[in-house]
Amino acid sequence: METHTIGDVVLKADDVTVTFGAVKALTGVSFEAKEQEILAIIGPNGAGKTTMLNVINGFYHPDSGSITFKGQT
Repeated sequence: METHTIGDVVLKADDVTVTFGAVKALTGVSFEAKEQEILAIIGPNGAGKTTMLNVINGFYHPDSGSITFKGQT
């Protein structure tokens, strides 16, 4: 039997909120992704999946909260 160890936190979202005018696209989103871990972002249309990915890659900046990648905010 193989044993797989999940490593350190590589990507962390902490209480991320993004608004576009009066529309709250993300409200208080938090998660951690660790080395060797596979995660998925799922949800219906308009749920904020693309907005979350755009915050992670730096295209959008959160109104509040933070994204940390390998220890850098």
